Amino acid sequence: MNILEITKMSKVEKLQTMEAIWDSLIHENIEVESPEWHGDVLAARKMNIEAGNAEFRTIEALRSKQRK
Repeated sequence: MNILEITKMSKVEKLQTMEAIWDSLIHENIEVESPEWHGDVLAARKMNIEAGNAEFRTIEALRSKQRK
């Protein structure tokens, strides 16, 4: 399957294909390592939380912000 074939698919077909891919990955039991930069991002976020510089929002607040 290539990009041209994917662009011709309906939204439902694309979602069904993605679900099939995720299902196949789950059943393959392959462990995927996170990239190194991911650890750096998490460490920086933890430092912000510990320093009191993090801002937490509820799902409801985020949803209402998106609607504006």
